[in-house]
Amino acid sequence: MTGMRVLIAAALIALAGPVLAVQPDEMLADPALEARARELSKELRCLVCRNESIDESNADLARDLRILVRERLLAGDGDAEVIAFVTDRYGEYVLLRPQKTGVNLILWGAGPVLLILGAGIGLAHQRRNRLSRETPPEELSTAEAARLRAILQDRDP
Repeated sequence: MTGMRVLIAAALIALAGPVLAVQPDEMLADPALEARARELSKELRCLVCRNESIDESNADLARDLRILVRERLLAGDGDAEVIAFVTDRYGEYVLLRPQKTGVNLILWGAGPVLLILGAGIGLAHQRRNRLSRETPPEELSTAEAARLRAILQDRDP
């Protein structure tokens, strides 16, 4: 019976999906414009909630940004123009997916570069380990062997 409850709970969670914060009074009458506004809203970060889009956030600033996006669309702006307008006003941080230009190239490239660097270091370490196991250890000289015997005899009770 417990397994069935877990399955039902998992199904409900999977079907729930994200709860969107768009209010009915914000929605546009034109379904095509509203669909564009929703897509654009998913690309813009809520500056209060940080890692939520303005489409998902209930913050007042997110509401203001959703209304601003819709106003720009009603004014005839294209998608790129709306994004540029909001970015000019609030900075590039408002984009959930930063542009792949300028300084951002460092951020986009850092992950793969560090992954390759880590893999190279790991392979070099494994190779060094394997080589050290393959080479036989040097034998003790006569003086070293005598010293070792003396140390071991001193330890015996």
